[in-house]
Amino acid sequence: MSSSPRHCAHEEEYEDLLSLWADLEAGLSVLLAQPRQVLDFPAKVRQFDRWLQDLAAHDIDAALYLMFQLASTSTVGYSASHALVCSTLCHLMARELALPLRERNALVRAALTMNIGMTALQDELASQRERPNPAQQDAIRNHPQESQTILERLYVTDHLWLDVVGQHHERPHERTPLAELEDVERLTRILGTIDRYAAMISPRQSRPGRSALDSVRALVGPGIDQRDEVGYALVRCVGLCPPGTLVKLDNGDTAIVLRRSDKANLPLVASLLDRSGTHYREPRLHQTSHGKPRIQSALPRMSVVVEMNHRTMVRLGLYAAQRSTGLVSQLPT
Repeated sequence: MSSSPRHCAHEEEYEDLLSLWADLEAGLSVLLAQPRQVLDFPAKVRQFDRWLQDLAAHDIDAALYLMFQLASTSTVGYSASHALVCSTLCHLMARELALPLRERNALVRAALTMNIGMTALQDELASQRERPNPAQQDAIRNHPQESQTILERLYVTDHLWLDVVGQHHERPHERTPLAELEDVERLTRILGTIDRYAAMISPRQSRPGRSALDSVRALVGPGIDQRDEVGYALVRCVGLCPPGTLVKLDNGDTAIVLRRSDKANLPLVASLLDRSGTHYREPRLHQTSHGKPRIQSALPRMSVVVEMNHRTMVRLGLYAAQRSTGLVSQLPT
């Protein structure tokens, strides 16, 4: 049976998805590195936000896969990569937490621009083996206020956006219910959690990135405490082992997570290496929610030497999702 024109169009869209995310990151890198050369900076940020929303709406699992690969495999252009990962996660979290549109917009745009006061330094630190020197430590400590000042000079007038940027390293009332907080404190808490999580999974020259699971545990403890609304929502959003992260299975295989399921710890995975470290000729799909094999542990990306075609992996995950009712998916309709 031949494929329908609609199905073929979706296949072509998936072929270009990786390139579109790469284009978004490249454009964001220019925006953050040379903000004063941008005509109507606030409008440009809004444009990048719409671009991000369009890509995420196409397929959330594919977006997460590409974001976690981006975060865990490269230190080149770290500032833009980190901003894109944080803003994508904030976009998903805003929906998970049912934030009003005004708060959602301020949160995502703050995530895109929170480090604009130290873009070059952030890239430098990612490739630096030694600890920050005193001058760098001062710049790190002062960059939230510096970023806010730069945004004001660039004619950003959304006070919620500006205040969240200026306070994004604060730790406001971490056990107070989100609904009881003022909007600035609520968004600051959400952004702060995502900022720390994204930083943990990203490698530096001075250290490898942690696994996504270790990063979650560092944020919310070994047990996922439902009283930690932000941490718990993050796990609901992306899973304990999100798409794009590497895992060890209890049959000895090394696999990559392709898509979430309706259970946070039982995603769809594709085995890449057998227990001896030998590449499989073709990836082997496993629905861990259906039984064996199960995930034994998460792996930091830099700890595994494995080649993979990300376009193929994204399409393989899509293929499996179209044939399973147990997977969480946001597929085009």
